[in-house]
Amino acid sequence: MGAVLQNVKSNIKIKARSRNYMIYMIIFMGMVAVMDQYLSTIKTTALPYILEEYAIDASRFSYLEAVFLSFTFLIFLLNGLNDIIGRRYSILILIVIMGAASFGILYFTPNLNLFMVFYTLAIFATVSNMWTIPVSEESPALKRGKYIAVVYIIGLIPLQALFPPLIINTLGLSWKWMYGIMFIFMIPLLVMWIFMKETSRFEIIRKERQEGIRKTHMFGIGVINRQDIRYIAISSSIWLAWLVYQFFYFWAGYYFMTIRGFSLSQWSLVLLASLLLAMIGGYLSGWIMDKIGRKPALILGCIGLALVLVLMGFGQGFLLPVAAALTGFFTSFTYTWIVVYVPEVFPTERRGACMGWTTTIARVSYVIGPLLTGFLLSLFPTMEWFWVVGGVVILIPIAIVMLFNPSETKKLELEEIETGRA
Repeated sequence: MGAVLQNVKSNIKIKARSRNYMIYMIIFMGMVAVMDQYLSTIKTTALPYILEEYAIDASRFSYLEAVFLSFTFLIFLLNGLNDIIGRRYSILILIVIMGAASFGILYFTPNLNLFMVFYTLAIFATVSNMWTIPVSEESPALKRGKYIAVVYIIGLIPLQALFPPLIINTLGLSWKWMYGIMFIFMIPLLVMWIFMKETSRFEIIRKERQEGIRKTHMFGIGVINRQDIRYIAISSSIWLAWLVYQFFYFWAGYYFMTIRGFSLSQWSLVLLASLLLAMIGGYLSGWIMDKIGRKPALILGCIGLALVLVLMGFGQGFLLPVAAALTGFFTSFTYTWIVVYVPEVFPTERRGACMGWTTTIARVSYVIGPLLTGFLLSLFPTMEWFWVVGGVVILIPIAIVMLFNPSETKKLELEEIETGRA
């Protein structure tokens, strides 16, 4: 066991987890992140098949998506469970929702509306980012950015590139198995969950509530303060901009296969390169955040991504797949800031609730994103300027950071962050 850290509101001490348990936790949360990332991004390859199966054009699908994904505004209900029933049981619920949605898409989607119901349920679960909380709370301050980055990198194992050719070209199965495979993936995760412990920090919060030191709350009502509101606003605004950009990224498979004439196998190789570089980008971002700081990493990533998106629109020949691969690198580089900074900047007793309200506000992107991409797809059917607009969108987080100057959190314990937020 490692050193101990004095809790700021009680005499209870937080004991560091053993090395073996931290390895288990990183691998387990990484596998949950695999399921999350896969379900949230497999649409990039599945879109041409979805459009053909249900006889709908690209812009109309995007508009319909905006309607259904408005349901994700209720994500605070799922995130808020972390503070009510704890991290351990909340992770179980998250896994089961993702697996059930995958099963539903596979067997109960004879029409577009039913597909959209199960698709929305899958996306609802993936937007919670709940898998970041246990690792953030159990990690030592000096390595928190790196540990969460490693979890995120595990989540980027490129199953999205490997499964579709195997499912369709080799096994001859329906495209719906692109989603259904995650129901099978859920089973070993349920076995791994058995060995998960409640986080030590939440155990302290629960004991302090029993002793009357802290209030019991539902979804943060009555305990969220002005500083929390400030960081909910900052975090949700940056996350919203990134998620709007992600709706541009989701059309990459359509762009390559339908507009640029790539086959499924060719696109899958491009996607594989993109996801492999994404793993490098995620690790490098975590390292930079721990060494230099959270804000410099975010700014660097957004500038790089904006430039690559311009190349994505106007690149020719070998530059086009190169641009797609680099897009994966910088998409991951920027998103790592979100998975590291958002959970660590909120107090432990209301981390789930604050993340819930942050994700709820950020889910405005799930209406803005599809509406914007739907409009741009009709305006720029060959999509060159479509990608340029995406580049402009991803520059918005830089403006937010420069304007509101959120606190730097590198190398600080979670309790120090709580008391030192500006």
